[in-house]
Amino acid sequence: LLYQRGTPPQSTYLFKHALIQDTAYQSLLKSRRQQLHQQIAQVLEERFPETTETQPELLAHHYTEAELIAHAIPYWQQAGQQALQRLANLEAVQHLTNGLTLLVVLPETPARAQQELDLQVALGPALVATKGFAAPEVEQTYARARALCAHVGETPQLFSTLRGLCRFYQSRGVLQTARELAEQCLSLARRAQDSALLLQAHHAQWTTSFFLGEFGL
Repeated sequence: LLYQRGTPPQSTYLFKHALIQDTAYQSLLKSRRQQLHQQIAQVLEERFPETTETQPELLAHHYTEAELIAHAIPYWQQAGQQALQRLANLEAVQHLTNGLTLLVVLPETPARAQQELDLQVALGPALVATKGFAAPEVEQTYARARALCAHVGETPQLFSTLRGLCRFYQSRGVLQTARELAEQCLSLARRAQDSALLLQAHHAQWTTSFFLGEFGL
C-alpha cells in the first residue's frame, strides 16, 4: 500500500495511489482525524519552524481540519499575505477567503473585528488584481472593511480602505462618490502628516477631477 523512500528514521512514505489514501483517510473516525491533524500541526510548529514560515497554508489546513479555528485563521492570513508578496493573487484570494469563512464561527469580540479587518484589507488588492477595480467583490470587500474601521475605531487601515473604494467608484464612473472619498483620503493624510499618503490622496483627487472634466485643480 505504501512506497518507502530513504532509510529510517529519515524515510518518507507515499501511498501507491491517491484513492488508497482517500479510502484510508475516510475509514478513520472524524474525532481521530481531527486528533491526527492537530498532532501534525503541533509537530510542525515545534520541530519544523521553517515550515511554519515558508508554508503557513500547511499549518492552516491541518488546524482547520482539526477544527481549531482560532489557530487556523492567523496561518490563513499569513499564507494570503505571502502569496500577495509573490504576486500569486489567486492563491491569496483563496487563502484569505478561507480565513474569512472560518472567522464567522468565532464570537464577536473587538479582537475578531480587528482580525476580520486585517483579512479584508489584504483581500482587496488580491481581488483587484484578479477581477479588476470595478468588480462587485471589490466594493463588497472594501465596504465591509470600512464598516469594520468604524467599529474598531481609529486605525491606519482606514486610508487604504477609502482609497480602494475611491478606485472602485472611479472605475464605475460614480465620480461624485469617488471625489468625496478622495477628499476623505486627503484629510486623513494631512492629519497623519504622511508624505506617502498625501501623494496617494492627491493622485486620487486629480484623477477624479480629470474624469469630471475639471482641469483647473
